[in-house]
Amino acid sequence: MSSIATKRGDHGETGLVGGVRVSKSSLRVETYGTVDELISAIGFARSICEDRAIREIAVRIQRELFTVGSMLATPAGSRKGPMPLDPASVDVLTDEVHSLEESKEILLDWSVPGGHPAGAAFDVARTICRRAERSVVRLSESGEKVVPVILAYLNRLSDLLWLFGRKLEGVEGQQSSLRSLNGKEGNRWSRAW
Repeated sequence: MSSIATKRGDHGETGLVGGVRVSKSSLRVETYGTVDELISAIGFARSICEDRAIREIAVRIQRELFTVGSMLATPAGSRKGPMPLDPASVDVLTDEVHSLEESKEILLDWSVPGGHPAGAAFDVARTICRRAERSVVRLSESGEKVVPVILAYLNRLSDLLWLFGRKLEGVEGQQSSLRSLNGKEGNRWSRAW
């Protein structure tokens, strides 16, 4: 019987898709590791979210992020290619962003996270998503091949995760506007501090 404890990583190396061994400190490992962290953060947010529609979107996103992680864990020239992320998934996220932006509960201003437990959890996921996006950019800038749809996907996803937080707060009547909390007036998205 095989075990998850292979001991192959005991000396600081791990295997990429296709069998190539690299240091666990490599930028590629950090990048797909951050996507793995994002999957878990979304899972936690989903587990405490009472909005069924958001939960259903979140679990679909988690499945798509496994594909993103696989793509990032596959170096150029690997003998085994990753399952590609459908570029239409970015369009689906964009449509979901636009749909949520039309919700009357959505705050169209800077926010202070924490007014609602699941909303705050989605805000944590959003910040991890932004870190994953920055890591993908660094990986690309280092000369590694990165499929462009990954960056577009993560960029759109961070917007959607932010909107999930605002939707959940708004439905509960929570006020998270930074401007309001600071007692300031102004146009939406204006300087709130």
